[in-house]
Amino acid sequence: MEPEQGEERDTAPSAAGAPGDDAPGGGSPDTGSPDTGSPDTGSPHSGSPDSGSPYTPPPPSAVKTPGGNADAVPATNPFGITVPVPIVSDRELGIERAGAHAAGAPPRAGALVAGTASLSAAPGTASRTTTPLIAILAWTGVAVLLVAALVSTIGALNRDLYSAHGFVRTYLSALQSGDADMALSLPGVRIDAAGLQTAGLPADAASTLLRGSVVEAPEDIRLVSDTVRGDGHHRVVYSGVYDGKRQQFTFDVVRDGSLAGVFASWRFATSPMGAMTVSVLHDWGFTVNGLTLDTRAHAAANAPASFSNAASYLVLTPGRFDISRTSPLLQAKEQSVVIGAPGTRAVTVDVQPTPTFVSQVQTEINSFLAGCAKQKVLQPTGCPFGTVIDDRVTDAPVWTIVIDPVVTLVPDDTAFQMPETPGTAHVVVGVQSLFDGDDSTVDRDEPFTMGASVTIAADGTLNIQLH
Repeated sequence: MEPEQGEERDTAPSAAGAPGDDAPGGGSPDTGSPDTGSPDTGSPHSGSPDSGSPYTPPPPSAVKTPGGNADAVPATNPFGITVPVPIVSDRELGIERAGAHAAGAPPRAGALVAGTASLSAAPGTASRTTTPLIAILAWTGVAVLLVAALVSTIGALNRDLYSAHGFVRTYLSALQSGDADMALSLPGVRIDAAGLQTAGLPADAASTLLRGSVVEAPEDIRLVSDTVRGDGHHRVVYSGVYDGKRQQFTFDVVRDGSLAGVFASWRFATSPMGAMTVSVLHDWGFTVNGLTLDTRAHAAANAPASFSNAASYLVLTPGRFDISRTSPLLQAKEQSVVIGAPGTRAVTVDVQPTPTFVSQVQTEINSFLAGCAKQKVLQPTGCPFGTVIDDRVTDAPVWTIVIDPVVTLVPDDTAFQMPETPGTAHVVVGVQSLFDGDDSTVDRDEPFTMGASVTIAADGTLNIQLH
């Protein structure tokens, strides 16, 4: 039943543990007692805060938790309400040493603190512990493996790319790719002017053929052997194919320090450079691997003109050189020269007149003889034919060429020679006998021979000298 307005409320103490309406402690407001129950009900408080008596908490064994756990201590909140707090052991918290759960220490994974959420790891996940010794051993093992791999790699490179035969292979590869500059840059390839004669090469050899467009290396290069001699030199033998035939090429290589302190360096103890002395007979020019050269370009400034000429050229070996001479007037049969080792190789280019050349000379001879036939004399001036008549000539002689000499040209040391060659002229002339005065006509063939020396002028014209 609700109390009427102004009616006094019942001031009797409430049941044990129930708070009062006016006092936060649940006791009588006029006494200020913070008790939570009646003193005669066995309240745990033994004194009143207002009375000045000290507060003595009961022993833990006297406090019962809701779950019946006696391992609990009381705690009083700011409102004066005593709340039992359970104690969690170190083992339950996963702490093996005493004091690890002291105030301010963070809870470890897996520990359960009253009033907090669980931080335990996923089920079945094992805890791993790595000691410094295990870490050191692991990193040492990795380092040893890396060092072993590095040493193995360096050894493999020194056995192949940075070996004696690997060095020679680099040179041969440069020749195959037409990179003459790369080949010449390798240690021991180039020879200075002072060292040419020592190497058995002509001192005046030109470097015109040391270019990629002329180099023609062998095909299908294969390593045959790499042999160490007693003096530390390596005798490296490779084979290659020229014109379908496999040939062997030998190189002399010696150690030349190291690269970065770990890779072997090498150089040619004997330069693979050789020389080719080209003698052009009856001419001055020739063509080698598509490049046309003039031997006179390397002659001395005061050298006299010569029908045959020669010059020496440095070459990279091994190499094949296709040499020929082709022009409207002159030709030389192509020859293939393989130079597979250092040294000097002599090559002769035998230049001969072309049919065009012979035909031009034939035309000139025929024209010359036709001019001779136009002379109305018994002995045409400067001509290879004529006639002798003892009687009186009564009219002008008439000459014709019956058979022109057939031109052939044979070179000698000075020119192309037309040897003495037969021809036939015909004369018709009226005569009167000195003996009886009878008139008659001389009508007869006059055989003759003629020869000539032929040279080609600088402008390509022919110089013909009859003899």
